[in-house]
Amino acid sequence: MKRLFGACALLALVGLLPGCASDGIIDPHGYDKTGSASYYGARHQGKRTASGERFNKNSLTAAHRQLPFGTRVKITNLNNDKSCVVRINDRGPHTRGRLIDVSHAAAERLGMLRSGTAKVRVQALDD
Repeated sequence: MKRLFGACALLALVGLLPGCASDGIIDPHGYDKTGSASYYGARHQGKRTASGERFNKNSLTAAHRQLPFGTRVKITNLNNDKSCVVRINDRGPHTRGRLIDVSHAAAERLGMLRSGTAKVRVQALDD
């Protein structure tokens, strides 16, 4: 039984088993939430994301717990009204109370490099 659970968990992590991997995934249509954002440090550069692609700190990407991979979202920093559009390609954030983790490039556009975190609005875009 432990082996079966372990295999399911491993396959879910790499997105190969839709039954396990899709648990908790939500419909992005109309998604509009406010919360805290942080950004990935340089130590993640080149590591695989949950979607299987390599993390690039210079790309406009983000990690979200429930939005499907490939979802484009507009993120607005509520402290300075700066915004950018990113693509969800990873799962996270793994810190309690955070809504989204963004790449270094996105954090720079949002004006949150110095603070490390910001209160943001996240809105899914309909393509």
